[in-house]
Amino acid sequence: MEEKKMGITPLALFSLCAVLVVDTLTASASIGVSSIGWWALILVVFVLPYGLITSELSSAYPGEGGIYDWVKKAFGSNWAIRTTWFYWINVGLWMPAVYILFAGMFAELFAPDLSLFAQVAICIALTWGTVWVCNISTDIGVMITNFCAILKVVIISVLGIGGFVYAANNGVANEFSVSALMPSFDSGVEFLPALVFNLMGFELVATMTKQMKDVKQMPKVVFLAISITAFLYIAGTVGILMALPVEEIGLVAGIVDTLKVLFGDGALGQFMVYALGIVTLFTFIGNMVSWTMGSSRAAAEAAKEGELPAIAAKTSKKYDTPVGANTITGAVSTTVIIIYALFANTNDELFWSMFAFSSCVFLMPYLFMFPAYLKLKLTDTKTPRPFKVPGALWVQKLMTVVCFSIILQAVVLFIFPDIVFASVDWQYSLPILVGVLITIAIGEVLLSRANRMANNAVVEEIA
Repeated sequence: MEEKKMGITPLALFSLCAVLVVDTLTASASIGVSSIGWWALILVVFVLPYGLITSELSSAYPGEGGIYDWVKKAFGSNWAIRTTWFYWINVGLWMPAVYILFAGMFAELFAPDLSLFAQVAICIALTWGTVWVCNISTDIGVMITNFCAILKVVIISVLGIGGFVYAANNGVANEFSVSALMPSFDSGVEFLPALVFNLMGFELVATMTKQMKDVKQMPKVVFLAISITAFLYIAGTVGILMALPVEEIGLVAGIVDTLKVLFGDGALGQFMVYALGIVTLFTFIGNMVSWTMGSSRAAAEAAKEGELPAIAAKTSKKYDTPVGANTITGAVSTTVIIIYALFANTNDELFWSMFAFSSCVFLMPYLFMFPAYLKLKLTDTKTPRPFKVPGALWVQKLMTVVCFSIILQAVVLFIFPDIVFASVDWQYSLPILVGVLITIAIGEVLLSRANRMANNAVVEEIA
């Protein structure tokens, strides 16, 4: 069956669902009122050039490989394999954190005494439900992500508007002075890289170019999603900070606690808390569906080239979906969830450690993507570029350096959040660092295997 081609709106919603994450909104609010200043600064110096670069790369080099294709064209197969490995495997590492948060919020809303075993069962069921959705059809997957994108807009809008209404009637829970709004390292510095994480993923829509009506519409898709995302993040953060004192904002319970403050303890208030809590839970599922769809497609493209294990290249004969890559993602997530069950300590610190680990892996491909943009800009002058980043060459170089530096700083802060104060908490940092190093090592083993297979193929061809 031939799939319908998609225009700007459904693709922007797909991108919005991938980038807009409700689960880390409380992390940005935990920085305090200065997070508003940080949002504004990051949007200007990072997100704007990131969106421009993504638009040019997506429209100039359309294809389901996305970031994998760009890095491969710029730096060759070895760096492309590393890129795809990080881009793909981080979803399997991130999914447990998201679904553990899902189970925790579900328990808080409906079953405070829910056992750890039951929460783990929920996480595993959600993991394989996500794999199933991504396996059956691109159309259905996009429909779910579009629906969940709308739900994200609803829940964050409620937090934003509700915060203003609450403040008008009860006063603000935190000081919103000009000095307080300015970027500061005074508190919550460990959550600063979450702001960068929250704004990554606009290039994921590049993996959907076969489903686009016109690839020249890519810049409109990207910047429509960026505009809505930026507004909603800031509005949601402000709403939470107007309702809850910063010291009372929990990473897991923060959204539900905010809803309880906004709507009160009456019958209608409790109904709204439950209804919007359910909406929030649905958005977690939508987020994992969108990222699994995009990252698995990139992995399948690499596997077809012999750069990842052949099983990752397996596609559905009926739906042409990357069932092999999706299944491996589900297996990795399940393994991590079971490990979590064995060493469970159900608190915000554990959730943040898992999130920080997966986020480091997630951000690594961008350390290759931005230099790839500049390399292609300088060396590949023949490829038509329906959209070009404006500015002279020095502007292109400056944007590349700034974007690369911000990603690098975010990775360092995820692992060593206290480094800005010239100290390191090894009890927190060592497990994350070891996990990242192991992930890198596995990628290098896969790279060595791919090169060995390629050399053997050359020898056989010559013989």
